[in-house]
Amino acid sequence: MPSIFAYQSAEVDWCEENFAQSEYIAEYYNTISNVGFFILPPIMMFLNPQYIQYRPVPIPGLTIMSTLIGLFSGYFHMTLSYAGQMLDELSILWAISLCYAFWLPVHYYPSFIKNRDQFMWLVGVLTVFSTLMSFVKPTLNAYALNSVALHLLYLSNLEFRKCNNVRVHRLIRTMVVWWCIAITCWLTDKFMCGICQRANFTYLHSIWHLCIVVTIFYCATTVVYFDVFYELPSSEPDVVYWPSEGSFFALPYINLPKFKKQC
Repeated sequence: MPSIFAYQSAEVDWCEENFAQSEYIAEYYNTISNVGFFILPPIMMFLNPQYIQYRPVPIPGLTIMSTLIGLFSGYFHMTLSYAGQMLDELSILWAISLCYAFWLPVHYYPSFIKNRDQFMWLVGVLTVFSTLMSFVKPTLNAYALNSVALHLLYLSNLEFRKCNNVRVHRLIRTMVVWWCIAITCWLTDKFMCGICQRANFTYLHSIWHLCIVVTIFYCATTVVYFDVFYELPSSEPDVVYWPSEGSFFALPYINLPKFKKQC
């Protein structure tokens, strides 16, 4: 029985040809494309200092988890090892759990949950259970993780319909566009690999990495807006862009013009 750290010991393989660019890296482009997880989350921290004063944990926590996702995803695609696969998928699971625990609006809580502390305990228990279950059939983990996006899209649609701010509408629409591009790349690489190979373009999973980290940036910014909108409306949150709104690749963040640091 091969070691869980052995090259190609995972049950999952992607479309990119293995060891085509390096004898040490199984999927070269799928490995290096994780660079976005090391770049965009720290930029989010840089752009949202007011919000971090208000809530010190979520954005720095997401930044740490994104760094781990980048490291473990890079390790997985470099080795295609079972250990790499599980570390990659579990880091994503725990990052999602952190975001739900700190950011899900209170009005979406189940009826038996009375406050955020109780909800955090619920999320923690479910996350531990999901972690254990992920070892039962690892080939299903990626599908389960991607299905979470459907719930996030559902919540985004609900908030979109209630919100009259056109800048928030633009933010949500852009997030959905990036997600559609990302999931199309993921599904095509997964289920239409033969077509990709005949076209000599087997890099869609690496494009997925780049697009999904941008999607996460937009999604987190959307969540930050609604968190402040519901919990600290007096600060009058607004969506602005860095370096400027007209830039080719402008990154959104939340400005709080009337924010007062709480003692």
